[in-house]
Amino acid sequence: MLKSTIGRFRFISILEGLSFLVLLLIAMPLKYAADEPEMVTIVGSLHGLFFVLYMIALGLVVISHRWGIKKIFLAFIAAFLPFGPFVLDRKILKRAE
Repeated sequence: MLKSTIGRFRFISILEGLSFLVLLLIAMPLKYAADEPEMVTIVGSLHGLFFVLYMIALGLVVISHRWGIKKIFLAFIAAFLPFGPFVLDRKILKRAE
């Protein structure tokens, strides 16, 4: 999976998607329901790192595979939706690899 640019993007995409879900479904409720803001700091930082890596990997895929504007837009928007990276992986990335 990590041998191609698409494979690396898929891997980073899954990490980014998981970190976003953990942030939304675990860390944020802990912050507001249990007054535990530390989890948001930790998970939020990791999610930020994975988001940056996601965008870098997307740029590399765009360059190496000459993606059109539609795929670029869908991949970019997927990073902002809670289950977006998983849908992107299933609909576009598996086929591209």
